[in-house]
Amino acid sequence: MPRFSIIVPAHQVQAYLPECLESVLKQTCTDLELILVDDGSPPDCGELLAEYASHDSRVTVLRLPRHSGPGPARNAGLRYASGEYVLFLDSDDALTPGALEAIADRLAATADPDVLLFDHTRTFWHGGNDRSEGPPLGPLTEQEPQVVRLRDRPALLRVAPLAWNKAYRREFLVEQGVRFPPGAYEGIPWTWHTLLTAEAVAVLDRVCVRHRLRRQGGVLGSSPRRHFDIFGQYDRVFALLDERPDLARWKSALYRRMTDHLAGLFLTPGRLPRSGRTEFFRRSSKQCLRHQSAAGRTDLTQLLVRLGARRTFRLLWSARGWGSRLRGTAGSVRGAVLRLYHSLQSRRRPDPALAVFLPTPSQGRQEYGGDLGALEERARVLVPGLRTLWVAGDEAAPSLPEGVSRVRPGSAAHWTALARAKYLLSDGDFGPRRHKRPGQVLVQTHTGTPLALAGLDRGEHREDGAADLTRLLERVDDWDYSLSAGRHATLARERAYPGNYTALEYGSPRNDVFHRATAEEVARIRAQLGVPAGAVAVLYAPVRRDYPHGGGSELELSRLASALGPGYVVLDARSPRPRAELCLAADVLVTDYSPIMFDYAVLDRPIVLYAPDWETYRATAGTYFDLLSAPPGPVAGDLESLVGCFRGNTWRSAGSRALRAAFRTRFCPYDDGLAAERVVRSVFLDGSALAPVVPAELRRPAPLPREEAARAVIHPARTGSGSAAGAPPQGART
Repeated sequence: MPRFSIIVPAHQVQAYLPECLESVLKQTCTDLELILVDDGSPPDCGELLAEYASHDSRVTVLRLPRHSGPGPARNAGLRYASGEYVLFLDSDDALTPGALEAIADRLAATADPDVLLFDHTRTFWHGGNDRSEGPPLGPLTEQEPQVVRLRDRPALLRVAPLAWNKAYRREFLVEQGVRFPPGAYEGIPWTWHTLLTAEAVAVLDRVCVRHRLRRQGGVLGSSPRRHFDIFGQYDRVFALLDERPDLARWKSALYRRMTDHLAGLFLTPGRLPRSGRTEFFRRSSKQCLRHQSAAGRTDLTQLLVRLGARRTFRLLWSARGWGSRLRGTAGSVRGAVLRLYHSLQSRRRPDPALAVFLPTPSQGRQEYGGDLGALEERARVLVPGLRTLWVAGDEAAPSLPEGVSRVRPGSAAHWTALARAKYLLSDGDFGPRRHKRPGQVLVQTHTGTPLALAGLDRGEHREDGAADLTRLLERVDDWDYSLSAGRHATLARERAYPGNYTALEYGSPRNDVFHRATAEEVARIRAQLGVPAGAVAVLYAPVRRDYPHGGGSELELSRLASALGPGYVVLDARSPRPRAELCLAADVLVTDYSPIMFDYAVLDRPIVLYAPDWETYRATAGTYFDLLSAPPGPVAGDLESLVGCFRGNTWRSAGSRALRAAFRTRFCPYDDGLAAERVVRSVFLDGSALAPVVPAELRRPAPLPREEAARAVIHPARTGSGSAAGAPPQGART
């Protein structure tokens, strides 16, 4: 008996079938049977199915005598299925890499529930995608208790009523006698029958299916009258509730679900045929009246639909739209005035002594630091007469060093600065302007050494539905300089952001602090963070995922600290504390795929990779290289092996040092404490007196307190431009 039976109905989808079937047959979990139901397709589609069956014994093809629709086709496949769990997949959709293995692991961890719900992304025909059930809704994110019934977690009613976003225990389906009805929206009665009757429901907060939205809208797009099938499907739901008194408690909740569904379908532009909109609303009214005994408390939307007040309903929604627009009028007027003011300021000559620094908000804040902070500090020291402005809200004021001037985003002073400054430096967008002025100089610092794909390279990984590549390229065309930590970053960004800018391959200014900090400063930071003397401080830095809890990919800090035991303190890289301070305080970094590893490597301290889901992350985000083939230290695939790295001292072994040295050579060749100075001299001082690169063997990054006696601290910035024996820095490349 296979673990999974995967049922795929197929009808006239020849262009998409190979991708769908390959996504199943190439899963890392191979304990499956793939049941293809030929739902009256043309001969070439049937031939394609037969070809797959002839090459893989796990594939079975069932042929229906005539086209009957996805519901009856799935029923045919279900009668043939022999797996412990059943999954359904539309023939133009695809499983994500590693999905079945993640599902299998979750089923095992939750003692084989009746139903397991998982997430999906919608992939648009123009190339973008978005996640269905992820934040902010997040009905799948609540993990405890791990197994529930619907009454224990009614928020699961918000999950889309689809057949293919769940795994079902086959014996449960047989016991309940669940079958798909004919017609469109067949997932509605199927979903509520399975969820309402299941005694054990679990969730997996992971994207397991890529659902394709075709430009023509699929079957419903080509046959818009099929939207009217929704009425019969909800009738079947309420018939089930009438037959099962034990399910009566759900009537009012499903009535609201039905009303919202009908109203949303009516209001969505282009969904219904124009000639049928009035009829659809009238039938919606009759539908709500027919089941009004289940209504319970009624809101205004439900009441208007039930009364058939179509014109009032439309007026209400139009009024709500106008209300939103009117509320934005004051802001729009102010914005127009500021844009006019900016235009007038732009007629004045750029101020050659003004530089504006525009940090991208992090956790809603624009605090001083990073590459921009390092450049601002060096520019004030090295460039005579230069005035600098830091763009940030009031909450960032405490982080600004003495002598740093600040302007609020969106203020008149901000718009003036954007128009008048000769130098604009940012790690993201350069602000609310269409194009830079002649004579202005734009410096793009980016936000770290790239591992995940960026810019044009994101391709199918792009999340913006509009795929606004034109705007991206227009922004890139404004850049004069692009900062780079080394050859890897330069080459990656030449592909991701093609343009005529100059790449400043000088190292990462944000890492200069690692060569200036003393053991006393490190000791002070550790004390402020509560790290006891002699303890090993472990900095945990997970990357942001589209599947934050998928497959145990992100560790809980308390769980990690408990597993490591006494003598260890776990620091959280996601805390508001400046990242540079957290890195300086840590004895070792534990990370998965966070770019912080490229910065921490400069300190020449141990790094351990916790990578339980590398293949999934690589398939989801896309990466520039295979991290596990060239890691900065030992790699752990689960918590047990991670703790084993510390118990066996693998984290600070000779092998770990060798991996770290190779990683540092490859990705941090110019990080010697002088990167900010080189960039400032290149941008503001025409490249005069560039400091040579300090050879790797002469660099002395900040020591931990207990190492002070063994390691002398050398400050490269004090050696002068000609006293180091290293080669000159990599030249600026256009």
